[in-house]
Amino acid sequence: MFPGSNCEHDVAYALGELGAAPKLIWHTSKSLGHADAVVLPGGFAHGDYLRPGALARFSPVMDVVREFAASGGPVLGICNGFQILCEAGLLPGTLQKNRNLRFICAPAGVRVDSNRSVLTSGIDEGTSLVLPINHFDGSYICDARTASELSETGSVVLRYIENPNGSIDDIAGISNLQGNVVGLMPHPERACDPLLGSLDGAALLTAFLAATPIKDETDHESQAEKIRS
Repeated sequence: MFPGSNCEHDVAYALGELGAAPKLIWHTSKSLGHADAVVLPGGFAHGDYLRPGALARFSPVMDVVREFAASGGPVLGICNGFQILCEAGLLPGTLQKNRNLRFICAPAGVRVDSNRSVLTSGIDEGTSLVLPINHFDGSYICDARTASELSETGSVVLRYIENPNGSIDDIAGISNLQGNVVGLMPHPERACDPLLGSLDGAALLTAFLAATPIKDETDHESQAEKIRS
């Protein structure tokens, strides 16, 4: 959690319903405890001053998030979390204002373009999902060489079916080369309950949990059983 995060409880609820045991960690923390995976939630970290994620990258917790990612730990950034991962150098490129200069809050169709990431592992490439988007700075940009490398290495995990914000190559989500760090602008946690209109997000978060190595088998036995089922 950062000052201005506003989706942390949504994420915690969705992951809890899928069998995880979420714990909120404040941005000044210098430890992740015994975390098996890390999620940077959506919102407006530090009020989006300067630009989204520009201040959050300097929060003490990001030092240990970088170490966690470097060790192969699963890291997921959703919306503002994606922006923070890019600002922190954990993912290439950056997010800029939507092409129409308007805030967008609507369902968006996306396609799974690669299943070599912790978020899409086990999901057939070409699978279509409908996920909510809720952003003003959601247009992903990078240089032509980076865009080519992302596509060639299977690091574009999600693409918009109909591009809502002007993102280069219709990119909705990317991973690092190892596939353990993923950022996406759509909100899978808001599509995990039929009462909210869709379970498509649960497919992604279930894959994320299933790809997460559990460090303490004793403490996580019930969690692991739920994930497997």
